[in-house]
Amino acid sequence: MTFVVSENCIKCKHTDCVEVCPVDCFYEGPNFLVIHPDECIDCALCEPECPVEAIFSEDELPEGQEVFLELNAELSEEWPNITEMKPAPDDADEWNNVPDKLQHLER
Repeated sequence: MTFVVSENCIKCKHTDCVEVCPVDCFYEGPNFLVIHPDECIDCALCEPECPVEAIFSEDELPEGQEVFLELNAELSEEWPNITEMKPAPDDADEWNNVPDKLQHLER
């Protein structure tokens, strides 16, 4: 089992979760983070650290967010690993809980 970064991370991209990950399984894109499913050890440390509640256990992924399981796997193979916290985008709070953000995902 793995944890999954879901839609609410798009354009919010807080990196609090990265700091607590014991296996460095987060990968960073231009405006989104993903978790590598083969590296995640299901420790659950990242989930409570996400200020926008965008991280879920694979079996608790909200309805309509299933595409993010595949996106995390795909993009974690393409994007660079991130191991240290960085400042969130200046407009991150404005994007929190905005629906239908998948169209804004930058690869």
